[in-house]
Amino acid sequence: MSDSAAVLDQLSDVLDQRRQASPDSSYVASLHHKGLNKILEKLGEEAVETVLAAKDAQQSGNTSDLVYETADLWFHSLVMLSHLGEDHHAVLSELARRFGLSGLDEKAARGKN
Repeated sequence: MSDSAAVLDQLSDVLDQRRQASPDSSYVASLHHKGLNKILEKLGEEAVETVLAAKDAQQSGNTSDLVYETADLWFHSLVMLSHLGEDHHAVLSELARRFGLSGLDEKAARGKN
């Protein structure tokens, strides 16, 4: 298993444990306790921060904030998946399915413009 896969597996285990924890004991537990809408609010906030960091990185050439914000975005995406009973394996399987499939063809198959 690659180091990246091990990190995702470890994070998934932690998220699962904290999902059942007291909201006073961890940030993740507090998000789960507040419900999906709060998790989605945080995910949206992190998405905006990631977009802004990308724009800044384009101007400055420094990607450190972009990497930091992307980590937050991925983290909150994993919290959302956990809240809904999924994990990174489902996302990785979907990405693997798309190898060899043109993005334009995949998009057309979904009937989206």
